[in-house]
Amino acid sequence: MARSGWAAPAHRANSPRVASDHPERDLALSYAVAGRAAAAAIFALDDRLAAVVRAARDPLIGQMRLTWWHDALSALDDAPAPAEPLLQALAREALPCGVSGAALAPIAAGWQALLERPLDAEAVARHGDRGRALFAALGQAIGAAGDPLDNAGAGWALADLSRHVTDPGAAQIAAAQAAPLLDRALAARWSRRGRALGALAHLARLDIERPGIKPGAPRRVLRMLRHRLTGR
Repeated sequence: MARSGWAAPAHRANSPRVASDHPERDLALSYAVAGRAAAAAIFALDDRLAAVVRAARDPLIGQMRLTWWHDALSALDDAPAPAEPLLQALAREALPCGVSGAALAPIAAGWQALLERPLDAEAVARHGDRGRALFAALGQAIGAAGDPLDNAGAGWALADLSRHVTDPGAAQIAAAQAAPLLDRALAARWSRRGRALGALAHLARLDIERPGIKPGAPRRVLRMLRHRLTGR
């Protein structure tokens, strides 16, 4: 177990595609009418950064690796991608959709908050910036406009943290911070193009309200379908 206290499930960190161990995420992305390859590469980036935190037995080494990713993402706007498959996938798929490297870099900064000690309310809140940047980039990729991506993204990231962090106190803080953000995001009717992300926000809200319901359960799938049809 990494000393970061992050116990996310294993991912295929070298793949730029959406990993097959995220069936609900796969289903949500199937709602997108455009930009699916870009969205898959952006989620793969988030998975890779999660793997860095999970493996960071020395927080300083983890910080250095995340800083490298932050700088490498920022550099995509000014130079060709280096010989790193994920960076090349982002340059090939995400940048043509209007997603800049500078917009992706804050995802790495949001992950860095989990390597700090103590993992207090302030650090947890800054981890929410991971979701804000992630959903903003995803929204640009799939053409969502006018949807509450900021609140949805932060709430989604904090709900995700509440499920995976091994510190019970930090988990409670993350869930408490996530709930009002998700409530505000889900009070609106989402556009058709944004419903892939709205569905993920609904799943995050269920993770907080009913943590005993496992991913893929009929209730969760039906909630996603309702959102796809109605935007609510």
